[in-house]
Amino acid sequence: MPQGYRGIIFDFNGTLFWDSHLHKITWREYSKKLRGTEFSDEEMIKYMFGRTNEQIIKYAIGKQPTPEMVEKYGQEKEALYRQMCLNDPENFHMAQGVEEFLDYLKANDIPRTIATMSDKGNVDFYIENFHLAKWFDLDKIVYANGKIPGKPAPDIYEIAAKNLGLKPEECIVVEDAISGIESARSAGIGKIIAICSEEPPELYETIPCVGGIIKNFDEFDKDYFLVIPPLPQG
Repeated sequence: MPQGYRGIIFDFNGTLFWDSHLHKITWREYSKKLRGTEFSDEEMIKYMFGRTNEQIIKYAIGKQPTPEMVEKYGQEKEALYRQMCLNDPENFHMAQGVEEFLDYLKANDIPRTIATMSDKGNVDFYIENFHLAKWFDLDKIVYANGKIPGKPAPDIYEIAAKNLGLKPEECIVVEDAISGIESARSAGIGKIIAICSEEPPELYETIPCVGGIIKNFDEFDKDYFLVIPPLPQG
């Protein structure tokens, strides 16, 4: 699309909010409960980031978990995670450059939303603590509701683009997770930007569908967007 992209979809965890280390800590605790050993770093990358709680538990125990198990361990893990966020106020903020970038998107009326595999409890937690209603139409946020397949399935980004009234190829996606990047690729997203919140740039340089790599949102190239200037007055 030579004139630029019309909208943007953000993953949340590890993208707008750099909290991957907290999820690692809490899932390592729960993997010990589930199988007796902690997840390795490699397992975290392949089987945790971008996945639903059900997918993670299924991987850990090697079979389909019962709904009761998903609910119990999922809620325990997320409650522990949210408390860890609140206990670390120095780091409980959105990533570098996010607020200024969101202000730019809002000022230029660029369609935007969030597509996250976090559950409603966590999404409500972020909305309240990060004041997301200032920048986002909350009804357009897509999250793990028990019906949407987890990443790397394309569904979440297809739904997010539809919520913006755009085709996937008209959108940019910002992601940190390998599964999320594959989800965006499968959905036909026009440009995928990888952000290095937890992993080095070299990880993303080997992925053909990644169209750009940033270390924070101060580095985001605003020329990617089709921005229509206002008509002159008078």
